Amino acid sequence: MAFPGRRVAVFVDGAFWHGRPDRVRPGRSAYWDGKIARNRKRDLANDAALRQEGWRVLRLWDDEVLRDDSIALRVKRLLEPFRIGEFFAGIGLVGLGLEEVGEVVFANDIDAWKYRLFASNIDPSNYVLRDVRDIRGGDVPDLDLATASFPCTDLSLAGNRRGLAGHQSGMFWEFARVLEEMGERKPRAILLENVPSFATSHGGQDLRDAIFRLNQLGYACDLLLLDARYFVAQSRPRLFIVGSQQKFDFPSDWSKSPIRPAWIRDFVVSNRRLVMQALPLQPPEANGSPLSSCIERLSADDGRWWNKTQVIDFRTSLSPVQARRLRSLASSEEVSWATAYRRTRHGKAVWEIRHDSISGCLRTARGGSSRQALVEAGDGIVRVRWMTSREYAALQGAPGFRIPDDIPENRALFGFGDAVCVPVIQWLGRHYLRPLLEGQFSPSKARQEESYA
Repeated sequence: MAFPGRRVAVFVDGAFWHGRPDRVRPGRSAYWDGKIARNRKRDLANDAALRQEGWRVLRLWDDEVLRDDSIALRVKRLLEPFRIGEFFAGIGLVGLGLEEVGEVVFANDIDAWKYRLFASNIDPSNYVLRDVRDIRGGDVPDLDLATASFPCTDLSLAGNRRGLAGHQSGMFWEFARVLEEMGERKPRAILLENVPSFATSHGGQDLRDAIFRLNQLGYACDLLLLDARYFVAQSRPRLFIVGSQQKFDFPSDWSKSPIRPAWIRDFVVSNRRLVMQALPLQPPEANGSPLSSCIERLSADDGRWWNKTQVIDFRTSLSPVQARRLRSLASSEEVSWATAYRRTRHGKAVWEIRHDSISGCLRTARGGSSRQALVEAGDGIVRVRWMTSREYAALQGAPGFRIPDDIPENRALFGFGDAVCVPVIQWLGRHYLRPLLEGQFSPSKARQEESYA
């Protein structure tokens, strides 16, 4: 279904023909595997082409349409979009995750390579390639929601831990400045994303300072911890701050839960004069795709596989426990995949293979992090190589994202490693941000405190 005036495209896909994991068993036959793979490839190419032309895309499953009355509401929401500003937009994955919430009418980043990846997939006409320090409130159009995935370099455990005083993570203050300069036009809601160690930076003072500043701007704040492994084969916990100019008229429940662990409750209790509120939310159901669904099937003679010497060095660095794990994978009759990463143990760099068949957190070269390797093993064979940017895209929930041939591989890896996981943002948009903006939670008439500690 096409809505040209709103530039919205809605597809209803047959679950079998378009490869939904619970309806398709890989290996059924070479014919069906090939046919379904071609269908999925065509779907991804169509989505990317539409988005590049400024369309928003919604894909629904056939049985979903038949049994779920809320589907009509999801389509209606696409036709009545809220206005979104995406600060620190990078390659644009936050905007893709919020397609059911609204339309990105302003995006900003400083990295030209990320802009090129963005522009290869999404209409770039609203993208401002400029240092956020040069952005003024008057440069930003009216917004309902502003998002900010500001740099984690100074907050990460692998970084320098300078926190919000650092050159990179200190860009939070620039985002807050822009909001202040917007005056009465400030967006009704904001969404900030960063690493969990934001909460422990400088003994929690950085998080206190950030929420205090947002309170000064009129936002009551919620805290959530969400892991990408709920949705994809990647362990990627991230801290989210949701700020709202509305005050909920029901008491907040900060009880321990998978998305609000005990430390969040303790933080709230220890900072009672901060204006905070918790929306009652059920944690997402774990429905992550298997790692095998994200792997590029490279032939044995592909030059990206490590040579014999590199594989020997890899195996030599393994501890006895890791070596047994690899032998177990290799001795299986079926080929399987696992991710591996380097760790420093007793002052020596060694390789370790994950035991849980998912990827570790995709990272960038900044902050002391390194790329992950992929191990393919089975039937007595062991192959090792670096993970590809296509695999990074799939693990971030954006398998159809276009990566132009002239984009260097390390730039593409950096773009995805520095981005968000699309299904996590989709979940937040569907269960929190859209209901919030639609006013499903009545604002309290109680006056907010005028001073904050």
